[in-house]
Amino acid sequence: MPRGFGGGRGIAVVVVVLGLIWLASGFYRVLPDEQGVVLRFGEFVKTTQPGLNYHLPTPIESVLTPKVTRVNRVEIGFRAAETVRGGAVRQIPEESLMLTGDENIVDINFTVFWVIRNAGEFLFNIRSPEQTVKAAAESAVRESIGQIPIALALAEGRREIEQNTLRLLQEVLDNYTAGILITQVQLQKVDPPGPVIDAFRDVQRARADQERLRNEAEAYRNDIIPRSRGEAERLVQEGEAYKQEVVARSEGDAQRFVSVYQAYRVAPDVTQQRIYLETMEDVLRNVNKVLIDKSGGGPGVVPYLPLPEIARRANQPDTPSTSSRTPTGSTPQ
Repeated sequence: MPRGFGGGRGIAVVVVVLGLIWLASGFYRVLPDEQGVVLRFGEFVKTTQPGLNYHLPTPIESVLTPKVTRVNRVEIGFRAAETVRGGAVRQIPEESLMLTGDENIVDINFTVFWVIRNAGEFLFNIRSPEQTVKAAAESAVRESIGQIPIALALAEGRREIEQNTLRLLQEVLDNYTAGILITQVQLQKVDPPGPVIDAFRDVQRARADQERLRNEAEAYRNDIIPRSRGEAERLVQEGEAYKQEVVARSEGDAQRFVSVYQAYRVAPDVTQQRIYLETMEDVLRNVNKVLIDKSGGGPGVVPYLPLPEIARRANQPDTPSTSSRTPTGSTPQ
């Protein structure tokens, strides 16, 4: 000690300096990827954010600074190459074999990614964070798988399983106040168990054939039914048209008969003569006719004009006639 520094005054100065140094030891810095957890005599008091902070000096208070931005991962159903000696992936059947909603067994490997959301809760509310996340994740995925059939789990249901598992897992950890945030649940494999995978593929192929045949039958039905309905509608329309035609013809015939009857009542002789002529016209329309001229020729001779032969020759002017000409005179009776 320098001369004159002794005595009570010098000791007081030393005590003050030491006290200042002790008080200054309470300053600490929290990095951007950390959270500060302040402990007072070992009891959690508060959390602090990145930057320069202060706590009561040791041994009154202390601070822990866990990294809260580092992404942690938990593997369930398998262990990756970096965690297994020899570089091979090791399967763990007691974790990966799970029961689906239709009582089938699937082999599932998945990974859970998580970060620390609240460092104080993370350090003091759960004893083994990684084991807690692993157990809760396995329980959540078993619940998700147990609600869907195996066909959906092996195909388009993977995204649904991941979302349901993440939601259930986060709810469980929040109930534990674990201070953990689940960022992602990633399915690595969803397959039937190894011993039955060949039989399962045969079943899937049979189901695919069944679906194909069903689609072909649906296509045939969709083709034949509209065609049959159209044919039935056409027949109905034709029947309706025939009905209207017959009714209209019958009504016309009835009206014509009534008109003839009315004319007959007014002039019976004229109507009878007209009906006779119209009837004979219909009867003799397609009959070969011979016109007899009573004023020409002598007794025993009937003069006639061969109109059918003349009409035939008029229709075929270029065809030479091989038959003999029939004179326009009279023929014997």
